[in-house]
Amino acid sequence: MTDFTEVKVSELERFVADCFEKSGMNKEDARITADVLVESDRRGIASHGVARLRRYVDGINNGIMVPDAELEIVKETPNTLVVTGNNGLGQPVSYKTMKLVIEKARKNNVAFAAVRNSNHYGIAGYYSMMALKENLLGFSTTNSAPLVVPTFGKDALMGTNPISIAAPTNRERPFVLDMATSTVPRGKLEVYNRRAKPIPEVWATDSRGHPTTDPGLVLNNVKQRAGGGLLPLGGASELTGGHKGYGLAVVVEILTGVLSGGAFGPDVYGTPKAPPNVCHFFGAVNIEAFIPLDQFTAALDSLIKTLLDSRKAEGQDRIYIHGEKEFILADQQQDQVKLFNKVVEEIKGIGKSLGVEPNF
Repeated sequence: MTDFTEVKVSELERFVADCFEKSGMNKEDARITADVLVESDRRGIASHGVARLRRYVDGINNGIMVPDAELEIVKETPNTLVVTGNNGLGQPVSYKTMKLVIEKARKNNVAFAAVRNSNHYGIAGYYSMMALKENLLGFSTTNSAPLVVPTFGKDALMGTNPISIAAPTNRERPFVLDMATSTVPRGKLEVYNRRAKPIPEVWATDSRGHPTTDPGLVLNNVKQRAGGGLLPLGGASELTGGHKGYGLAVVVEILTGVLSGGAFGPDVYGTPKAPPNVCHFFGAVNIEAFIPLDQFTAALDSLIKTLLDSRKAEGQDRIYIHGEKEFILADQQQDQVKLFNKVVEEIKGIGKSLGVEPNF
């Protein structure tokens, strides 16, 4: 018996959107949120896909997420925006803000936006890739619940704080960096925990600051703020560059929470049963403000081809560029997506509680 079920993408999107509508979201916001989640699964990022449906539905039911919240512009210039999400779900406010940023960048060459009073927004790459459709450079980052310990520390004080940068190409697949500034995102621990698999020792620490292979222990400790957590990119030591991942996480806190006037560090999800005040930062750059677009895409194609065609390490037969694996998987899963059986069972249960019938 296989551990996975194949589900039609169109039916999964319909089902998830209906669940959000039943939870109080309008049709457009429900569709946006469903699209972000399903796209995550299509690209093989199961940690941020429809497995997160429970988190959002519970957040709405518990009053942490406001289903009918409206985006509000707090401050605006020709090149910048400060936005409050008014405690709504992160996907709609992020999608709409990035659309405004792209619009400004088309008119004024560069644009950036800081968002406060939001929630978890899904994969960072969804929003940076929105710029690709306009042949712009896209930038997306967010802070999150305190899950990561600073170098030489044992208390989780920062989020996994992902960074995504997307750049258009001509012949090659677009460059899409989408990475946590921790060794792994929390969702990866959740995947391992669902499968009862131990995690590598370099991923996380226990309450004493010692390495652990127990994902359930780490998840419980960060939930209770009992000490320990995920390690910064590079691990626990300066010798392996852990201080660099720590520094990148702090940069994200500055761009998102500090610059927006919102929450940062341990103040994100700082009050139990209250809106978490997650903050985001988005950017777009018009390439034509620097060099002609065809010159840029030709040069980036050349760089990517140089990397892909370079000599392989012994035992390796292929080099990848960032985003390539996800594009390959998304091409393979245009019509149907593979979901872990436990995820299918859980979202069906959520649908049943909301009166939404699945067709899978």
